[in-house]
Amino acid sequence: MSEIEKAIQKYEDLRDLLSNSEFIVSDYKEINYGLQFPIQKLGWSGVIRIYQNKQGKIKTDFSQLDDSEHSRLIKSFFEKQSTSSSKEVISTLPDNLALPVIGSDESGKGDYFGPLVSTCIYVDEKVANQLTTLGVRDSKTLSDTRILEIAREIRRICQNKFVIVEISPERYNQIYAKLEKEKKSLNDLLAWAHAKAIEELLSKVECQTAIIDQFGDEKLLLEKLQEKGKKLNVIQAHRAESHIAVAAASILARERFVNKLDKLGIQYNKKLPKGSSQEVVTVARQLIEINGREILEKVAKLHFKTTKEVLG
Repeated sequence: MSEIEKAIQKYEDLRDLLSNSEFIVSDYKEINYGLQFPIQKLGWSGVIRIYQNKQGKIKTDFSQLDDSEHSRLIKSFFEKQSTSSSKEVISTLPDNLALPVIGSDESGKGDYFGPLVSTCIYVDEKVANQLTTLGVRDSKTLSDTRILEIAREIRRICQNKFVIVEISPERYNQIYAKLEKEKKSLNDLLAWAHAKAIEELLSKVECQTAIIDQFGDEKLLLEKLQEKGKKLNVIQAHRAESHIAVAAASILARERFVNKLDKLGIQYNKKLPKGSSQEVVTVARQLIEINGREILEKVAKLHFKTTKEVLG
């Protein structure tokens, strides 16, 4: 495993831990000798860096975090990640998991602009071998160009045995506002999206096992599943993208997100960046200058701290 792959793995492990406490962890961008990514929660934000030091060891840099309660909680999660055994942190997937399985993953959760996309896919032994030969792996380790290329082949190989649930920014904001009134969270929305995709796929295929990257309390998803879904053996694991079925789902989800983000940009004559960086803030302000504040409801996830910065 290369050093950048080790840094990506550490990012994913930390992201999984923090997402369970409703931090929004955005996609990383590569920097010299490593990567960095923004994180936010309830009006607070910071940046974490993961890099290779002069001795060749992978280190995590929290120097851009303040001394707030959120920052201290993040550091405590990192300590937990560092002291836990590899099996506990990296994956709880059972060894020799029998095929076929349904893999499910989402995209757009950490991106201010664009939709939230949840995708599930049915993978048997024949399909798994084809996907492995194709080079399918977690979408976060692939460029957008490569994702678009592989996604076309995944659709051909899987022959429509997949389901994509897309929640537009406008619909996302409506649902999130309702969840807030009910004192629920983003994880409830994620659970609903995964459950909806799984239930629809089960109307096309028969399967006994589903694998999902863990994003919160396991009970949330189980509560959202309907009659067919409740019969499944549902495995929710950290870094579930290590399984070929979840990796394939992550690629199809990311392809849909990237394509829809591009279409939104064309619609409003402005290229919409991913993540929630300062560039995102700048572009959002430019959109408002041309279209008014109401444009944000149509292109962005309003509960992000980014909205306050844009309007501030």
